[in-house]
Amino acid sequence: MRILSLLLVSIFAVQHSAFSAQPNFLLVMVDDMGFSDLGCYGSEIDTPNMDKLAAGGVRFTQFYNTAKCHSSRVSLLSGRWCKQAGDTALSRAVILPEVLAPAGYFTAMTGKWHLDKEPTDFGFQRYFGHLSGATNYFLGDKTFRLNGENFDVPEKGFYTTIANVDRAIEFIGEARAAKKPWFQYIAFNAPHAPLQPLEQDFKKYLGRYDVGWDTIRSARVAKQKQIGLLPANTAESPRPEHIPEWSKLSDDQRTGEIRLMTAYAGLIDRIDQEMGRLIINLEKAGELDNTVILFVSDNGACPFGRGGATPNTEPYDPKTHWGDSTGWAWARNSPFRFYKQNQFEGGISSPAILHWPAGLKQKPGSVVSNPAHLVDVLPTFAELADAKVPTTFSGREPTPLAGISLAPIIAGGEIKERPPIHLLFSSDRGLRNGEWKLVSFQSQPWELYHMPDDRTELHDVAADHPDIVARMVKQWHDMTANVLLATGKETKPVATEATPKLNPAWSQYNDEASEKPKKRGKGKKKAAQLQ
Repeated sequence: MRILSLLLVSIFAVQHSAFSAQPNFLLVMVDDMGFSDLGCYGSEIDTPNMDKLAAGGVRFTQFYNTAKCHSSRVSLLSGRWCKQAGDTALSRAVILPEVLAPAGYFTAMTGKWHLDKEPTDFGFQRYFGHLSGATNYFLGDKTFRLNGENFDVPEKGFYTTIANVDRAIEFIGEARAAKKPWFQYIAFNAPHAPLQPLEQDFKKYLGRYDVGWDTIRSARVAKQKQIGLLPANTAESPRPEHIPEWSKLSDDQRTGEIRLMTAYAGLIDRIDQEMGRLIINLEKAGELDNTVILFVSDNGACPFGRGGATPNTEPYDPKTHWGDSTGWAWARNSPFRFYKQNQFEGGISSPAILHWPAGLKQKPGSVVSNPAHLVDVLPTFAELADAKVPTTFSGREPTPLAGISLAPIIAGGEIKERPPIHLLFSSDRGLRNGEWKLVSFQSQPWELYHMPDDRTELHDVAADHPDIVARMVKQWHDMTANVLLATGKETKPVATEATPKLNPAWSQYNDEASEKPKKRGKGKKKAAQLQ
């Protein structure tokens, strides 16, 4: 009997040890992916590897980003609102690798940085990628770095999505050799413009988008309801006036738009293929079960028509620079309204998949409807790694964390209350607090939506609830001044009268707009706004 008792104690100890061991972390951020662009989020694009992760993990339906590239990266890495963290300088923050390395982690990154200095200046022990906000997929640019040194992109045989995973596998191998738990951050530049898929990935989707964006969007919404991602009574937001009915486009316009979406689908397909290659590597090493994988996007689909599918060119030619499409961005954000840079759900709702067999207690394949945000990633990873978040740091003045740990969700529960989620990029504003969401398009009058009943933001009830609007407006301004420490135009009141919600950078579908590329904005400031 004593022997049996000792055996049971021994088995329990082994199980407890395996569960409580520090997990590895694979954090993946894609660039400009719409809410419905993965198969497990409603898409017709083939993403079997991501779908498999979702089936073995959980999908979030209300996981928010900042609606913009650089600010989402700041919030993801720092656990703070972008301006609160010191913006791209990160002067008021300590970021993930600087939290995890003291807890024994090997820290590495591949891909897009888009912040000040270099990743190796902020605690990443290994880095490969580009410092710029966007790059040529085949030729790269002059900002590529390898562990702090200039990296010359090969003239042939290079493709960023593949190279990012090649290097990630290399870095993870170094961590294994050192017998350390690891934190690997992959920031894909895909599917950001220029839309430059590999030839085989582009040709795979020829003909799939001939039906147009109206049909594709309706099919995605139907699939989202069928797979249980969204409630069956979710109302689809209608096609806005600035996007024409597909049948009303000219033949040349339809041809150009079909080619744009075909190229885009190829970029998503390649992300999935490379994720599959990395997952196989983890499986072979016996690391997949105790690796926390979190997959997110930095903002919603990009609507900026920075140049269409130019005639007599192919997107897999390294010299092409095909841009985005507002019509397809609307379809890709199914079932929501608006896009990247806007604080409506289409701009801030990220597909988010969490996979961790050794620790996740939610039913595999389940859907989590708790609101969450990129700022929650650092406190979550810190708790899972048993790592301390420094309150002081040499050369910086860290502010308190804005995010909360999602560990209760991972443990099988839920988070019933959380601090308000502050939303801001340029003149687009918002606040999510419990069931209510306050939002302003380019500092136009505040709108109010009751999210449990109106997730697609079709019924502005601000006039019906002036007390809630007043309370939330005060909260937004208090947070802007006292948490974000913002002092600029963000502190000014919104307009009192509404104007049409338009943006000159969106695609123009008039008689002259077919496949002709539009002129790029002048100066670095304009380019940065569109990234």
